[in-house]
Amino acid sequence: MNYNYYQYRPGFNQQYIRPQTHFTGAVKNLIIANVAVFLFMTIFRTEGFFLYYFGLVPRLVWSKGFIWQLVTYMFIHGGFGHIFMNMFVLWMFGTEIEHAFGKREFYKFYFVTGIGSGIITLLFSLNSPVPVVGASGAIYGVLVAFAMLYPNRLIYFYFLIPVRAKYFVLIIGIITFFSSFSQGAGGISHLTHLGGILIAYLYLKKDFRNIRLRIRLPKIIFRNPFKNIFGKTKRPSKPGGPDLSGSEQTMRDELDRLLDKINRSGYESLSAEERKNLDLIGKYFADKEKLKN
Repeated sequence: MNYNYYQYRPGFNQQYIRPQTHFTGAVKNLIIANVAVFLFMTIFRTEGFFLYYFGLVPRLVWSKGFIWQLVTYMFIHGGFGHIFMNMFVLWMFGTEIEHAFGKREFYKFYFVTGIGSGIITLLFSLNSPVPVVGASGAIYGVLVAFAMLYPNRLIYFYFLIPVRAKYFVLIIGIITFFSSFSQGAGGISHLTHLGGILIAYLYLKKDFRNIRLRIRLPKIIFRNPFKNIFGKTKRPSKPGGPDLSGSEQTMRDELDRLLDKINRSGYESLSAEERKNLDLIGKYFADKEKLKN
């Protein structure tokens, strides 16, 4: 399964796309940890040792109390293709989820989803001696979070077919559900994937309104962010910040400048004022597009 994700410029036509090109703290640390374990296993040829003691082996968890395997199995992968695809998806989708949640909350979500999918795997394969490895349960959780927060973003399935995020996750959820009935098909633990999807959905559904409030509402509830744009009340801009009461071309130029800065140095390089302006300008053009359509 191959897919590629591009981020739209808010409110613009679909040809204005830019790829994510930067790491964030939690995503970067998780990728480094996974790659370090994989390289150690490969260089020192300790795959068997790691699979037995740190992969998720249901029989060992129940009979010998290897409870730590519910965490460690997420950092072990069965080959280059396995780790590459998981880390690729974590980078492409996890970066923006971490921006939305914050570093600490992203860690919490990632491990709750990964451990939860491991527990589901244990419950449905009580006496299995087969190790389950990989971060796929948590990765599927990241995909669910992306679809719930950004349902209309396009994912290019097989790099060719544009599919909205909400439909993409629904499709892979259905495929995973039916695949889980054929145990061990292709060496893939579909049950773990399905567990990641379910745990992520339940986790986010419980607190989804609070997540949305934390991300969006401070920009639009406590004051009208478009007073200057529509000319009802003109307030001077803060020193160092752009004047959002200007023309649409001025706002487009400012949006281009901010996006270029993100591409060069990452989202975290933006000041608080620049982040606020990026949200306001983006929402202005998004609302304008909705009115057109």
